[in-house]
Formats: sequence, C-alpha cells, structure tokens
Amino acid sequence: MSTLDTLDLKKFEAILTAEKTKIERNIALIKVEINSIGMDGEIDEIIDMAEIEIENNTDHTLLEKLENEVEEINAALNRIALGTYGICEKSGKPIPIERLRANPTARTIVNA
Repeated sequence: MSTLDTLDLKKFEAILTAEKTKIERNIALIKVEINSIGMDGEIDEIIDMAEIEIENNTDHTLLEKLENEVEEINAALNRIALGTYGICEKSGKPIPIERLRANPTARTIVNA
C-alpha cells in the first residue's frame, strides 16, 4: 500500500481539475436543456406534458448531483491548497493512495 509520502499532489490536482471541467460542461448542457423544455412549440397532449415533466425532473436531479460533485471537487482542491489533501478527516491518518486514485475527492479512509 502506498503512503502519503509518495502522493503526487500535482497529478491529483490535474485529475480533479479535468473532472471539474467535464462536469461543468455537462451542467451547462443540462441547463440549456432545462431552459428549452416547452419552447419547441405548443404542447397539446397530456402525454407530451407528462413526458416533458419526467424529463424536467430527471434533468433537475442530474443537475443537483453534478453540482454536488463540483462542490466535492472544489473541497478537494482546497484541501490540496491547504496541505490537508489525503488526510482522513475523521482519524487524521493518511488516506491510501489506492483509495484516492479510485476516488480523488475522498475525505476519509474506509471504515474510519
């Protein structure tokens, strides 16, 4: 198991920044879709209205999930800046690099 001493913060910062950029693009696309729902002309049928409502709810749920992911990435980037990245918030022990590779926004070790 790798330790915090061998942690390459620049690599994790690049991974987190790239993921944030990708998510922000998806957020922008979803917002465009949400804003365009119902603008394609008149909605005359109840079934069409129901389908639009389902799509709208799905888009809002996905948007919320993606915005939460951006918040987690921002928090991880902040931990890098503060020098606390890779330290378990519960136990104060180093988070294994394998866990950080699998989940770069991890705040705790497993079973902390």
